[in-house]
Amino acid sequence: MTSRRLRVALLAGGRSSEHDISLASARSVLEALDPDRYEVTEIGIGRDGRWELGTGGSAAETLPVPYDGGPLERLGRVDVAFPILHGPFGEDGTVQGLLELAGIPYVGAGLAASALAMDKDLFKKVMRDSGIPVARHHTIRLGDPVESPLGYPVFVKPARLGSSVGISKVHDEIELADAVAFARRHDEKVLVEEHVPGMEVECGVLGNRQPPPIASLPGRIDTLEHEWYDYASKYDEGGMNLVVPPELPQETIELVQRRAVDAFVASECEGMARVDFFVREHDGEVVVNELNTIPGFTATSVYAKLFDASGIGYTELLDRLIALALERHERRSKLEY
Repeated sequence: MTSRRLRVALLAGGRSSEHDISLASARSVLEALDPDRYEVTEIGIGRDGRWELGTGGSAAETLPVPYDGGPLERLGRVDVAFPILHGPFGEDGTVQGLLELAGIPYVGAGLAASALAMDKDLFKKVMRDSGIPVARHHTIRLGDPVESPLGYPVFVKPARLGSSVGISKVHDEIELADAVAFARRHDEKVLVEEHVPGMEVECGVLGNRQPPPIASLPGRIDTLEHEWYDYASKYDEGGMNLVVPPELPQETIELVQRRAVDAFVASECEGMARVDFFVREHDGEVVVNELNTIPGFTATSVYAKLFDASGIGYTELLDRLIALALERHERRSKLEY
């Protein structure tokens, strides 16, 4: 007699500018989950914040008003939720907090780690305090003077967004004000980051506290004709190549893997993350750029490709992530509050 299928809720879409990327990831996950093992419910979140069953059908309730048979009522019946939401209102701890309140196991980082990793300013401060090298940065908040104490060129970006949305490479002071204004269309807090000449490398991490998380083989990002790893190079067909492993000494590859796990642990992550690095060209130093708690999740996304090259295929990766979500929930359910 076979055991009951696990009921999985895929949460996709969301209010951020990465809505369509999230839907593409969810379609890929849905196709890869074994129907003999999983009973899947799709819950779409519109750009307006409304929730619906499926990822493109009729309108549904807006939080916090559930109704019988609606997506929130259905969410309460599942064994595990799989948030595939990128950017604000999904990757930043908001949905994780909702799932924590509802007592629903979920894939990926918890509330605090999600919020920390989303805020690149706070994330860099935690990394520095943990002895993990990061690129220098300057934060511009509302009311602050618009300036770059780091010289030029620099990158100007929203502090709490992803997929290279709202980012500009600024070559001189003349371009700075417009770049800050562009970033502020997405966030009130803006980062000015030093340009780190060198190789762009990414590394996946998978695991909870015990056994220790593991790192994938790293991969080098080749942006081809693009000046830097912008939105077009990430998502346009042929926009970039991923070279796994990168053309680096073995000791540097191992250092990337160690620092990926160190960043994962220092930021209190569990489940999964993709850690992005620069390997500085003049001294080979491995510098953390950022950590993504819900990376792009199609079978051809960087995170999946890195683990596939490391011997963990896409379907197995999904199985492991769901198992990790259940393990964490079971472990934490024993805590006394």
